[in-house]
Amino acid sequence: MPSALETPLSGNLLLRALRVPDRALLEPHLELKPYRRGEVLFEAGVDVSHISFPLGPCVAALVIGLQDGRAVETATVGHEGAIGGVVSQGLLPAFSRAVVQVPGSVLRVEAAVLQQIKQTSPGLRNLMTRYSDCLLAQVLQSVACNASHTIEARCSRWLLSLQDRLGSEVLPITHEVLAELLGVQRSYLTRTLRTLQEQGLIQVRRGRIIIESRPLMEAAACECHGAVKRHFETVLGAVYNASGTLVSLRPVPAEGPPMSQAV
Repeated sequence: MPSALETPLSGNLLLRALRVPDRALLEPHLELKPYRRGEVLFEAGVDVSHISFPLGPCVAALVIGLQDGRAVETATVGHEGAIGGVVSQGLLPAFSRAVVQVPGSVLRVEAAVLQQIKQTSPGLRNLMTRYSDCLLAQVLQSVACNASHTIEARCSRWLLSLQDRLGSEVLPITHEVLAELLGVQRSYLTRTLRTLQEQGLIQVRRGRIIIESRPLMEAAACECHGAVKRHFETVLGAVYNASGTLVSLRPVPAEGPPMSQAV
């Protein structure tokens, strides 16, 4: 009989990529928890006690708060990953704030427990190391993007990355939230979205943005979106379907077949 967490586990590509024995070590310690939009997973400066694995459509952002009150997104995490002390291995103060942008549920595990399991599971340790590298790559690319590219290109990149995770052309994101993530005033973002709409790339609706043409969006976006995708493909064996949606991870272990194919 399937376990109570089998279906939720399949909602996170990172957990799904684990071998069955490795998942069995982790599963008893996972807690399912729902989150609404705007809820905080952890605050900057507070010790990270749990590692969270977003499920399905749930998406959270790592944001840095500035003295003038603005908050700028440095990374976005959905069902492809984990959030909370992934690079530092947890139990240390967080440098950024983690905020849920698209509501949904996460599976979370105590940071100390995850570290203990990693000591006995080379497969889990390898997977988390590879994901940490991809998360860091996303942060570094975001720094370069924010410093070098136009707001139109950055906005296109962010909308594409959200569509990669959701698999839908309808993106449940508001002007206010998107402006905050991009670190610009709402009026400035409104003008940017109007430009993209006039170019036939998107439709702007109340509480959502609809991507009209992904090829045109990819052409309008900076190279940062493609660079991060290629790194996920190389390091984590990310597989994207014809519409660009991230559908699976197949990281290659030190020896043997891709982890998602091994039992």
